[in-house]
Amino acid sequence: MLIVIILTLALLTVSPAKGEALDSLAVCMQKGDSCMQQYNTFEALQYYQQAYDLAQSQDITRFSMDKDFSLSKPYVPKDKVPRHVRLKLADCHYQRANYRQTTELLKNMPEDSLTHDAFRELALGYQKQGDTDSYIYWASQLLGRFPMDAEIVAGLILAFAKNDQPQNGIICGLKYTLKDSTNILVNRALADAWFMNRDFTAAAKLYDKLLEQGDSVFNTLYSAGMSYTQIDSLERAYKCLLPAFALSQMQHAGCAYRLGVVCVDTKRYEEGLRYLDLATQLMMPDTTIMKAITLSRGEGYYLTEHYAEAIAAWKEHLTYNPKSIATYYNIGNTYALLLDDKKQARPYLQQFLELARQEQTPTAALQEMMQKAEAMLSVP
Repeated sequence: MLIVIILTLALLTVSPAKGEALDSLAVCMQKGDSCMQQYNTFEALQYYQQAYDLAQSQDITRFSMDKDFSLSKPYVPKDKVPRHVRLKLADCHYQRANYRQTTELLKNMPEDSLTHDAFRELALGYQKQGDTDSYIYWASQLLGRFPMDAEIVAGLILAFAKNDQPQNGIICGLKYTLKDSTNILVNRALADAWFMNRDFTAAAKLYDKLLEQGDSVFNTLYSAGMSYTQIDSLERAYKCLLPAFALSQMQHAGCAYRLGVVCVDTKRYEEGLRYLDLATQLMMPDTTIMKAITLSRGEGYYLTEHYAEAIAAWKEHLTYNPKSIATYYNIGNTYALLLDDKKQARPYLQQFLELARQEQTPTAALQEMMQKAEAMLSVP
């Protein structure tokens, strides 16, 4: 009788505090849900996090019903956070592109506790972090429960191809196509996997099927053309590469190059030469960027005493910026004073002086450089 009274008093003592915590948790969740309905993930995240913290701080105690109460032991679940709280907090993080926090919240949950959306967010969270191995694992687990999720199937095919396992992606794709052979996402990924596996005939057939389905986007046309070039079906390659290049607004260098080669090989010489010239222009680096890169490389090599490499970088800089007065001086000065090669220094110092003398208002620094250059040139 005494034991029953003590147990009852203990439960009465715990109940109000636990009830208050549950009420607060419910209020936080309701406020979070209301914010999510307004697409206000910023405030929703705060409420869901409060609910999560409240749940974690609760001292949930369960008593066993052993015949001998002296053996009764409190049981504290490993995860005190209710399933719906964890899922909504993870979803809010996912909507805010915090994929690392999303996966941390979901990865240790029992798989049968994950909704389809949560399972997708777990797999895609790893994909968006660039963790291909984890994506492959969780995407495979997801498809074990939801085998007709075409987007995940396509992603898994491409992930295997990225990991140099296109054959595994092909198996995954073919298994799906046994039930649905018309899904464009899956067929695109499967065609790419065939291509990566160097089975260009199978790839070409699947790209053709995609084109028949109306999937005439750039990647499909370009990949189809590339496949046909590999199996020497050059007329069909031409018919794919031509519209692909048009879709790229004539800006894709690789497509211009492949189209040019195909044109020449099919005796469309003038057309082919035009595409090859255009490919050359498209492949040329951005002059502004290359100016900055080569100048910085020259300085880096010079300051680390790699003088020959510095000169090479500065010479490359001159191909993008041929009127750079300081660069001519740097090359000549490095040849003359640091590599003791006055013969190679001379033309650069002379070019420096020629350009420097054209300056109408030379700075004091430039005048000093001119004096040094003249002194170096006067030494036989």
